[in-house]
Amino acid sequence: MEMVKAISLDVVEIVQPAKEGYQLTLRLNLSKIPRGKDSMKVISEISTVQATILSSQLKEMLWTVNSEDTFQGMCKPIKLVYHPRETFYVIKQPLKIAAVFPMRFKEHSDVIIATAFLQELTDVGSSKKWAKVPPCCWAPIPPPELRGEPFEDLSTNGGFVTFDIYPRHIEGKRLDKTVWSLLNFYAYVKYHVKCTKGFIQRRMRKRLESLVETLQGPNFGEDEQTEKVQGNARCSCVGKSVQLPKFKMLKRKYGDFTRKIKKLRFRIKIHGFRRFRQRWLTIPKFSSSMGYTKLD
Repeated sequence: MEMVKAISLDVVEIVQPAKEGYQLTLRLNLSKIPRGKDSMKVISEISTVQATILSSQLKEMLWTVNSEDTFQGMCKPIKLVYHPRETFYVIKQPLKIAAVFPMRFKEHSDVIIATAFLQELTDVGSSKKWAKVPPCCWAPIPPPELRGEPFEDLSTNGGFVTFDIYPRHIEGKRLDKTVWSLLNFYAYVKYHVKCTKGFIQRRMRKRLESLVETLQGPNFGEDEQTEKVQGNARCSCVGKSVQLPKFKMLKRKYGDFTRKIKKLRFRIKIHGFRRFRQRWLTIPKFSSSMGYTKLD
């Protein structure tokens, strides 16, 4: 409430009582928002109201870890809604507080990448090197502490992630860091999934380019070989055409000779040569004794 009042009394007004089903109701006077750089500051402060309220509630819950109250049985889980599809539960247990995150993803590929990442996160978090960080575990089914919760809140495709918060994790300045990490855990997982998909796509494109280069290399060699083979085939064809039979060679020479005579005949005209050719250079016609008659 103090944070909201510190924004601007002219712009933001707290409505009492709050609307049913909500923790806080604000009335905004958009005409009173200053212009210039101050407007961006006011708008950013208004947008962080939900995160501030949720973080303040989470801080109060984490402070109870140090309480010396002993209790029997199990406390009821407290549901925190930072986003309609990004709810998580805080469960008070002896000497610790468990934060359970139901993981949901739209695409099947995101489920595969996130599952591998969460399993790796569990293995790394349980190592000796990271013994000071909150222990983390992943399970495909909800933990026993969430029994009795609505089915739509427990229907997930990415499993459940649980962090155990101990008193050492909220000492001094660690409290703000722990609260910030819990509120942004969904964003952290989505960012990792998005970066992983981008990395895989880049590697696939590079691999495809290398395969294309590899496949194109032999093709160029084959093209050269085919050109050489075709060239050799052409040469062999030319060689075969040169090695013609004798009668074809004679026919070619006779054709060249007749063309030359025709050229000379057209160029030189001799008077009386036509009668001489008709009389002495004509081929006589012979009648065949093997005649036949057409039968009716």
